[in-house]
Parts: sequence; C-alpha cells; structure tokens
Amino acid sequence: MKGLTGSALTRRGFLAATAIGGLALAGCGGRPHSGGATPVSADAIAAAEAARPHTGRTVNMRLEAGPARVDLGGPIAQAYAYNQVVPGPLIRAGVGDELAVTLVNGLPHASSVHWHGLALRNDMDGAAPATPDVPTAGDFTYRFTAAHPGTYWAHPHTGLDADYGLYLPVIIDDPREPGAYDAEWIVVLDDWTAGVGSSPQQLFDGLRAMGMGMGGHGMHGMPGMPGMPGVGGVGTSDLLGGDAGDISYPYYLVNGRIPAAASTFRAKPGQRVRIRLINAGADTAFRVALAGHRMTVTHTDGFPVLPTEVDALLLGMGERYDVVITAGDGVFPLVASAEGKNAYARAMLSTGAGAVPDPGFVPAELRGRVGTVATFAAAPEAVLAGDRAETTLTARLGGAMMGYDWTINGRHFDEMEPLQVRQGQNVTLTFVNDTMMWHPMHLHGHTFEVITPDGRPGPRKDTLIVLPRQTVGVRLITDNPGTWMLHCHNTYHQASGMMTSLDYVA
Repeated sequence: MKGLTGSALTRRGFLAATAIGGLALAGCGGRPHSGGATPVSADAIAAAEAARPHTGRTVNMRLEAGPARVDLGGPIAQAYAYNQVVPGPLIRAGVGDELAVTLVNGLPHASSVHWHGLALRNDMDGAAPATPDVPTAGDFTYRFTAAHPGTYWAHPHTGLDADYGLYLPVIIDDPREPGAYDAEWIVVLDDWTAGVGSSPQQLFDGLRAMGMGMGGHGMHGMPGMPGMPGVGGVGTSDLLGGDAGDISYPYYLVNGRIPAAASTFRAKPGQRVRIRLINAGADTAFRVALAGHRMTVTHTDGFPVLPTEVDALLLGMGERYDVVITAGDGVFPLVASAEGKNAYARAMLSTGAGAVPDPGFVPAELRGRVGTVATFAAAPEAVLAGDRAETTLTARLGGAMMGYDWTINGRHFDEMEPLQVRQGQNVTLTFVNDTMMWHPMHLHGHTFEVITPDGRPGPRKDTLIVLPRQTVGVRLITDNPGTWMLHCHNTYHQASGMMTSLDYVA
C-alpha cells in the first residue's frame, strides 16, 4: 500500500465498502435520459426564479480556484483554494439579493461551484448536467437570487475536489430577523490531507484496491488486519450506529487551523454570540462543544427549529447548525471531536484574561447531551404546508464489498434511473439504508421536512444523516423545477457512485 502514509485507510473502509468493480468518479461520468419523459423547459426554470423575492441589489464576487500554498498554522500544504485562502472568502447577501459570482478556473481540470443548501435556479446549481463544468483556464458567472435566509456554503461538484481545500461559507441574512445576539462567529470544520498526507486521489484508489482485495469476505466478520496502516485510527460511534468513517486524516481543522495554532474569536463577557457551524469535511462527522457553555440550537441547514439547549452537537458532512451562547468570562476552547477517530479540531473564544487551555484539553460538554437530528423540531414558520403525499419515492442505499462502489437503488450514478416528479407535488421520499455504514444524504435545490416517528414536524433539512439499517422518510414540495442531484455527502462514497437525480418532468 505505497503512498498511503499520513492519511491512512482503515479496516473500516473495507467494512463499509460496496462494489462491483472499478468506476470513474461519479461526478465525471455520463448520465442517462429521464426514461423517455419530457424534461421541464428553461421557461419553467426562469418562471421559478422570477417568483422569488428581488431587492434589486447585486452582490459581486470573483473566485479564483487554483493551486495554493496553505498555512495550516505551522504545517504548509500545497493544495487547492479559492483566492489562495482556506476557507475561501465569505460571501454574504440578503434575502432577495442577486449574487453574481465569477469562477475563474486555474485548476488543471474542469471544476464548478455548487451552492450547498440554497434553493436557487437550476441552471446555476453548479452541478452537471444542470450547469456545465467550467474548463481549465475558463470562467463562468453564477447569477441567481437568494430566496431563503440561513447558513450555507459552497464547494466544487467535480471529482474529489471537495477534499482539496476548495470551500467557503455563504450567509444569507433576513432583514426581518430580530437578531437577538451581539456577535457572530462562523466556524468551518474540515478533515485535511491535501499536501500533508496522501492525496485524495491516492486515498480513493487505495479504498477501491482494498475493497477489491477482500475476495469473498462479507460485510460482517471481516478479520482484523493488524499490519494495515491506520488500524485503530477510525473506530466506532454509537451516535453513528457503528463504523465512524473510512479514513484517518493527518489533521482536523477549524477555520483552516490545526489545534496547536487555533484561531481566536473575541467577544465580551455576557454577550450573546451566534455561532454558525459548517461541516465541510469529506469523511468525518464532528461532535462540537464549547467548554463552560451550553448551546441553544436555533437553526439547522438554514431553517429555524424550536430553540433547544444542548451540551454538544453532531454534524455530518454538509450539515450546518446555528447556536446561540451567552459568553462567560475567560478563555474557552471550542472543540470539534472527529467522531470515532480519536482526534480533535479546535478554536478559542476569548472574552478576558485567562490561560489558554492545553491543546489536548477535552471539555466535559462533549460527553453531555448531544443534539442530533432527532433532538429538534421545526419552528412553526418552518413547517411545510399540507401533510398528504401525492407522490412517494424511495432511495435505497446499498452495495456490496468489492471495489468500493456505493449505490442508490442498486445502481451507481452513470447507470442510474432518475427519480421523477412534477411541478407542485407534495412528495414523500424514503431513505432505506441497507448498508452497515451511515450516509449523510444531500438533496440539491430543495429543503425537506424530516418525518418523525411520533408525527411531529421534524426539522427542515437539505442534508440528513441516515444511520445503518435505518429507514427514514422526508417530505418536500416540488416548487423548483429542473434536474437536481441527490447523493451521499461522503466525498468518497459519492465518487464511487452513490448519487442519483431528482428530475422534474412535464
């Protein structure tokens, strides 16, 4: 297994793998037709855009994607970045503002910018085929209206680019929101390998090679491999229902910094601080806590929930949570535990005098009440109208062992059968996870309401952790016509084929 030092593949990568053989990256593969149905027209997409609120203001931004020398707080990584910084520059607008963001592609391959969680016009989504990828040395201006407030982020939707450092926060403000806080702290979490360990491509190739080497072993009872690099680096998690992930990373970061060189956010004692948490990782769920504080969760994936107090929060890849804390007096580490990986990322909240805690300090709050999607309920203003499904769809998550190939409904992306809907339907989508691995499932262009076992309105989400052997339903309104990706937000599962599309048809 040459080239797999630093970022190590683990036995868990075998146990979670699903496959039938080698495959090109899903994001680069072909795409079948919509079963003979007529796709929606460009006029329908334009009409949906016209129906959104419009302020007449435009927020302009230029993003240059290219190789970068990234200082992680001591270690220097040769990676990719937007505008030479990690995270990339904050993009901020108000509800109804137009965003005009020009991507200049200095990468050695085609790329894109996907606007994760934003319900925007389909031809600006940044995911092929809805938006063509931008070729090397080319440029493209994404132009769309921000319809909903909240915490979002942006990243490429090409190959393994999402694990190379290309990501940035996107905040959409609501002028009607009371803003019952004094300060705001944007916290972006990441697992990092580019330029300091194995490259993402080496990791992906290694996962597939290890999966193909499993022979007749099943998903259970795989023997331990004591000589394998990284054994023990990824363990299990009760919160995630078993295996925590596939890869043990060299570093885990908050806002682009390693724990020994943590960034510091400054506030005053007694201030109410809104913390916007974004998990930009590729293979890592984070359990997050702020030492000496409890957090009141107010939003998830951009939409309000009934305010709920927790000690810590679990974020899968692609998820966002907004919390409010009342700042104590002193210096407090915000610690993000890489769930099941025995490693941490951290940043500091400083409101006054006090010693900086040791980088290895682990706050007791991480072992307290941990908020997960099941903890929260939608605020009344976030509850979807109607409650009767007109259409039911199923996304069955599965696969086998060999080749590290993940599937939806028994197919990988280049041979998928799209899920089909029509404009204006109330749709129930059921995720059925047949695997022994958890999957953070993300739907482009929409939010959905989680259907809870007790019938209460669950939170509005666009990214949802589906646990091993779990069946969970969500409800959405088809009010945004186009072709929309539905996929696992584990970068390596998606690249292996765990992606399909939700297609509007006329």
